[in-house]
Amino acid sequence: MLKSTGVINMNRREFLGNAIKIGMAAGASFFLKDFNPVFGLDEALPARLRAYDMVAVKGGEPDVMFDTAMKAMGGMKNFVKPGQTVLVKPNIGWAVSPDLGATTNPVLVSRIIKHCIDAGAKKVLVFDHSCDSGPSCYKISGIEDAVKNAGGVMVPGDNPGYYHNTAIPGSAVLKSADFHETFLESDVFINVPVLKNHRMAQLTIGMKNYMGVVWARDQWHRTDLEACIADCPLVRKPDLTVVDAYAVMMTNGPRGHSKGDVSILKNLLVSTDMLAADVAAAKIFGTDPMNIGYLKKASESGLLGNSDLSQLSIKKILL
Repeated sequence: MLKSTGVINMNRREFLGNAIKIGMAAGASFFLKDFNPVFGLDEALPARLRAYDMVAVKGGEPDVMFDTAMKAMGGMKNFVKPGQTVLVKPNIGWAVSPDLGATTNPVLVSRIIKHCIDAGAKKVLVFDHSCDSGPSCYKISGIEDAVKNAGGVMVPGDNPGYYHNTAIPGSAVLKSADFHETFLESDVFINVPVLKNHRMAQLTIGMKNYMGVVWARDQWHRTDLEACIADCPLVRKPDLTVVDAYAVMMTNGPRGHSKGDVSILKNLLVSTDMLAADVAAAKIFGTDPMNIGYLKKASESGLLGNSDLSQLSIKKILL
């Protein structure tokens, strides 16, 4: 089945520049406070004793940061068993090159697939219900080639026949939605959002990335966008959330205009708690998480994870 005046422009530039600096400083403080070295005391402990809710890595390339994070998490075999089908869900919403920060880094996607295959996955599927033309997004983002080269399978997301109406238990507003069958049927679900600015939702992170697993998402804007974003993940939470915060679009999201919108922060979050990952990512961006409507709603519902990072076991690694 799968298939202006000069003064105004100058002030705006100054404002955006200050905002980006503030975001970078906030991100640095998140990682530098109480971080552990890569090969610290934890390396001497058995894997069963290294049970982290989240691993935050800063300062490396996407594949190296993911390797480092998974080592701290005890390896992909803790999440993927031999013979299982895995869905890796990046953000492939726009037909733009990866350096613009609008889509998930293809190097990261490739590395995740490799870890899944090495853990014994029977199939690793990748798809997104893109905003631009699906085939163009897959190709121009670099993700299609990355997936095929890593041994994964690209699945079309642009045909309504792949989507099936499913009730959402415990939801406040979005009682059901048409979800892609790979999302419904895969054994393991790994959510791989890119952190970026969004003009309506403020930030795109893990929960917002669910808009790419449903078909009729336009109704969300007509109903209550923030409530729908907070409701949608209740149908199925990810087994693992991997937040790509390497090249972060600080403004003009979600598509972006140019490389000038992007700051290279070189951050990666890996967590079993999607809400916690989104909260930490908002902090990296330099935003109070509770000022993001859908994060506040998810925190208040208590159904999607823990928004209080002080209650979690977090490993911070600076490369």
